[in-house]
Amino acid sequence: MITYIARRLGQSVFLIFGAITIVFLVLRVIPGDPAALMLGSQATEEELAAARQQLGLDDPLWQQYVRHLGEVVTLDFGESWRLGGDALGNVLDRLPATVTLAGYALLFTLLLGFPLGVYAARHEGKLVDRLVSYLSLAGQALPSFWVGLMLVLIFARILGVLPGTANGTPASVILPAFTLALPFLGWLARLVRNGTLEELGKEYVRTARSKGLSERVVFNVHVLRNTLTPVVTVLGLVLGNFIADAVIIEQVFAWPGIGTLMIDSIIHRDYAVAEAAIVLIAVFYILLNLLVDVLYFYLDPRITLETV
Repeated sequence: MITYIARRLGQSVFLIFGAITIVFLVLRVIPGDPAALMLGSQATEEELAAARQQLGLDDPLWQQYVRHLGEVVTLDFGESWRLGGDALGNVLDRLPATVTLAGYALLFTLLLGFPLGVYAARHEGKLVDRLVSYLSLAGQALPSFWVGLMLVLIFARILGVLPGTANGTPASVILPAFTLALPFLGWLARLVRNGTLEELGKEYVRTARSKGLSERVVFNVHVLRNTLTPVVTVLGLVLGNFIADAVIIEQVFAWPGIGTLMIDSIIHRDYAVAEAAIVLIAVFYILLNLLVDVLYFYLDPRITLETV
């Protein structure tokens, strides 16, 4: 196990290195002059030139890249010219808000998606099964930003029962968390339904029934346990996607998380903060996938190091 984890961590280092490289290159080919944005339209050419030199933008791209790699290794992404202070520190200040949003979205996904999938499987071919399938597909097909705007219009503007933007109250997380969860909720429901039906058709279920075990024991103890393995796989990917997709949802609901900070930093060419935010999301996603692989061994003893 230790050897496997060490090997995966080594692979993760290369993935993180690739993410840093891509982010560095993409941000610097985007049109716009950080010096002009920092100093404003009234700045003279001499002031702009001095600002570019101070930011290191006058150096060749490869020199900027080498210097940037050396800084990132020590977790130094530089200073934010727009917000002031350490860039990574600014991102970490916003991290709790994004993690809270992703956590509630994951809670909605589990509390709604898993029971719906199980219920649909127990009523295969009936109206409720078809209804769950149709609603799941609709939830995955509808654009999240449109769903968010409709929820704000209905529940915040028309009904006035929930806040449409972040206002510091617990209720303000409901609409953005549900909007973030909706596509993955449908995905989970369909996965659980199909996985449960597949398990119900296997030989060990027929054997358990022939031994006289009650249907409740067969289903709850044996079938649901074996359904958990693909569910954990999806939830690991879903949680990573929650952090990434929060970029759009946070904009819709004015949620003060990493996504809002990253978009504002890209618009204002605050390279340091934008890079710190994107790299943090990439590292989180990579390490989360490693954690999911490790959990396989505890959920399904049939899985070996060679099969992961």
